Amino acid sequence: MVTVQFDWKAATWSGVIAGLVFLMLEMFLVPVVGGGSPWGPPRMMAAIVLGKGVLPPPATFAPGIVLVALVLHLVLSIGYAVVFALVTRRLGRSLALGGGVLGGLVLYLVNFYGFTAVFPWFAMARNGITLFSHLVFGLVAAGAYRVLTHRHHHDEKLGNAPLGQQGI
Repeated sequence: MVTVQFDWKAATWSGVIAGLVFLMLEMFLVPVVGGGSPWGPPRMMAAIVLGKGVLPPPATFAPGIVLVALVLHLVLSIGYAVVFALVTRRLGRSLALGGGVLGGLVLYLVNFYGFTAVFPWFAMARNGITLFSHLVFGLVAAGAYRVLTHRHHHDEKLGNAPLGQQGI
């Protein structure tokens, strides 16, 4: 086991990175593999806040709906990534990445089988695309956290500024 102090900035950035990868993957795979609109997934996310009236059809681009979806999705992604980082931070690389994938599976099951009681439209997204995207989310969240914390600790050893304080 690896002893690593928890890094909030790395966990936050891993959530942003994994959340954006997830969203891009969904918006690519839904039309290419599923034959739907790339705007369907953001509308499903936005419906959590805006209500089911924003659901497709039509699954067209609407700036306000996409903005709500993006903000909500990134906030949730950061929260989930923090949990994944807390659980996997002391594991070796392979176990941490496997834990991220397992976390993505749990997240999929909770979202698409548990939360359907509150958000029934989630049931229509119970498919291989959504499952795959959640597994990738978990993998990327765990991997990004490891890379960012490794970089942070490496920079500290070299006397460089910590992550997020490089003056970029």
